[in-house]
Amino acid sequence: MAYDIDNERIPQHIAIIMDGNGRWAAQRGKERSYGHQAGVEAVRRITAECTRLGVKYLTLYTFSTENWSRPAEEVAALMGLVLSSLEDEIFMKNNVRFRVVGDIARLPEAVRRKLAETEAHTALNSAMTMIVALSYSSRWEITEAARTLVRQAIEGKITAADVDEKLLSQSLAMAFLPDPELLIRTGGELRLSNFLLWQAAYSELYFCDTFWPDFSEDDLHRAIAVYQQRQRRFGKTERQIEDGEN
Repeated sequence: MAYDIDNERIPQHIAIIMDGNGRWAAQRGKERSYGHQAGVEAVRRITAECTRLGVKYLTLYTFSTENWSRPAEEVAALMGLVLSSLEDEIFMKNNVRFRVVGDIARLPEAVRRKLAETEAHTALNSAMTMIVALSYSSRWEITEAARTLVRQAIEGKITAADVDEKLLSQSLAMAFLPDPELLIRTGGELRLSNFLLWQAAYSELYFCDTFWPDFSEDDLHRAIAVYQQRQRRFGKTERQIEDGEN
């Protein structure tokens, strides 16, 4: 099904909680790792389509800090999948820059090394930036920002009076990119699961039942079409927005 989207109002930053890999695999009588592998194919499709549409930032929730509590064999399979998926030339083919955000110190050394290599290899790509949230949670990010500000205060670089919303935002791990206009979650769950809690304060949320491996370009178009139908008010009234547009 084709969805009518306005190419002049494509969200600059789209964030996605890629949920449903395990359940997708279970429906097919397969191990969860099979679903994660299929999820990589969806990443390739959606990355290419976002680049084509003119999206500037695509943030993908890949592995949360809470996911470390999963069975050891699944975590090991996911780490191996990270390594193999970064071999994909989709970054160079689509002129995509790669960035990773999260508690990287917890990752295996081989994964950390490959992440750094991919970031360096794609640093000059300019069509879109893909941010992979790996070993990430929003509470981790905000806690780390608070620690940074405390250290600066102890060193006498700032005072309590200096700490405001802007300074805290600048101390976050994702301070280098704008807040997402559109946040998509696949798989039928209706929660943010500790993802971009600060940045998503005024994001438009879109939930769908489609499991991530089945999420297609048409599904992406539908999410964008729904986003474009909404009025983004940022605390103002509908009348204020309409008067401003006129």
